[in-house]
Amino acid sequence: MGKKDHSTEEKMNQRVQSVLQLVKKQSPPLTPKQEKFCSNACVERFLRAKGDNVKKAAKQLRACLAWRESIGTEYLIADEFSTEIDEGVAYIAGHDEESRPVMVLRMKQDYPRFHSQKQFTRLLVFTLEVAISTMPKNIEKFVLLFDASFFRSASAFMNLLLAALKIVGEYYPGRLYKAFVIDPPSLFSYLWKGVRPFLELSTATMVVSSLDYEESLEFNDFTSYPRASSLRFDPSSIKSTAKIGSCSSSRFSFTVSHHFDSLKPWYLTLTTDTSSSKVGLTASPALISPLSARSLSFASPAARTARGNISMRKSLFPSTPLPQRSKGFESVKVNHPRTPRLSFLQSPAMFFRRDGHVSTKAERSRESFLPFLKFYRRPYDEMIYRSMMRPPLGGLISIVKRRHMSVSQRF
Repeated sequence: MGKKDHSTEEKMNQRVQSVLQLVKKQSPPLTPKQEKFCSNACVERFLRAKGDNVKKAAKQLRACLAWRESIGTEYLIADEFSTEIDEGVAYIAGHDEESRPVMVLRMKQDYPRFHSQKQFTRLLVFTLEVAISTMPKNIEKFVLLFDASFFRSASAFMNLLLAALKIVGEYYPGRLYKAFVIDPPSLFSYLWKGVRPFLELSTATMVVSSLDYEESLEFNDFTSYPRASSLRFDPSSIKSTAKIGSCSSSRFSFTVSHHFDSLKPWYLTLTTDTSSSKVGLTASPALISPLSARSLSFASPAARTARGNISMRKSLFPSTPLPQRSKGFESVKVNHPRTPRLSFLQSPAMFFRRDGHVSTKAERSRESFLPFLKFYRRPYDEMIYRSMMRPPLGGLISIVKRRHMSVSQRF
């Protein structure tokens, strides 16, 4: 086994060197930054994408270098996308269990109207470069989450998705681990079926719905992000929250929680009823229950009576006589489930189906998206995302921050 691995490594190194020779022979000559970009790992990704074809890999690598020069990837900084970074249009939500960066694209439907295709490309490339800069040494892939919940037009989102997948497939080969389209418009599935056979990254792209994960929401994941609570209501700023304007109430209190997620940081709590009007038959102050908190006009008869006086509803004369208890032992008849009869209209695959086997594509995509659900629902924090930007991607803010840290370290 060791000899085979050594022989395959030698063949790969020979192919990498041949690709580099073909690229360097073409004009114009490579710049020092381009030579640094054409590392052995980069050339191997291009070779794997082209099926170990040296000529095709060299051609695609040369086209990628020309495209990066036209875009100006060496001069991309965060100051150019200050509005997008402030709103969280495209950002890095964190890293998964395998240390792969998870990138979230959360754009609105009117984004293509006010931004050109070149601006969208530059924003996508900047976010990809930030994700690649945060990768450890042994990690080469990232995860893409396309949030389509703000789109109502399936064609508008399809154009945006195809442009992003084309850039990733042609100029970042071997980088995409998985891509998820979350909550697309209703007509997107029909367009996706027609376009999917012609896409290179269609096998790694899945369509999921966030409504399938309502029961799997965990609030404990948001406690590690204290900055998300800075945007919430601070109850300490008000002296007394018992009465706020005309919305005072002695039975309910509006409380803001610091350990819940920012989607619903508020909740209602039931306080002690000290008013003179009581609900039901209780005459002493007690905690308001959901039954007594309801209006009497809409409450059921069971809710209008106290729980301790349920026996008062029994009549003296029952409507039907009760059967007499038998002293002897009676055999209890158990109805076992009957075996369904065979039918020729059923498919033969029904007899070989397993209960724990995931059969449909929707279930497979649902299971694969479950580890990345927390990144999709995690509140966006601008400072955490800016801390991932290494210079010169971070722009002027990162430079000032580094100078401030260097001065503070002296003392």
